[in-house]
Amino acid sequence: MLSAFISGFFISLSLILAIGPQNSFVIRQGLLNQHVLAVVLFCGISDALLICLGVLGLGTIMAPIFEDYADWLFGISALWLGVYGLGRLRAAYQAADSITADSTGEPVTNLRSIFSLLAVLTFANPHVYLDTVVLLGAVSIGYIGLEKLVFASGASLASLSFFASIGFGAKRLSPLMRSARAWRMLDIVTALIMFVFAVTLLAQTSWVTG
Repeated sequence: MLSAFISGFFISLSLILAIGPQNSFVIRQGLLNQHVLAVVLFCGISDALLICLGVLGLGTIMAPIFEDYADWLFGISALWLGVYGLGRLRAAYQAADSITADSTGEPVTNLRSIFSLLAVLTFANPHVYLDTVVLLGAVSIGYIGLEKLVFASGASLASLSFFASIGFGAKRLSPLMRSARAWRMLDIVTALIMFVFAVTLLAQTSWVTG
């Protein structure tokens, strides 16, 4: 049982360590000190749901769908990430002269808007399904009965721990983000991350590879 938990934990952790669109958004909310706990819980619970679906066998059902519609899934996601990146560049250009973590120059976003954006960043990213549902689901085939649940628990805990670390870790750094220049740099870096992932997604389509 312990080996199943450890395996699930570290495989899941290895899949989410790279900073992507969702992780970047969690870090940003931590620096803004806005609804950090809610954001962390949303991401952790979303991953746990997808992981459980994969362990229960949904991955084998979804694999053919990814093969048939991969180009459109990756293409639409790339377009959305590109638009979001442009939005962050626009925010960097229009940044106020004085910004603090408690009074950011941006209106405090309500929780519904944050969840809506997070839902897109989470569920419109094909790699989320490939990592959680398909890949972790495939690895879990080696376990039977209760071991599958233990594996899923370890994978889910890794995800929640990671989001808590970057969200609340960023929150502790928010006093350092007290200048417009710092927020401009954050927006530019966020935009670059979005553009890199958009290009990466496009590069995986047959439209580019031929």
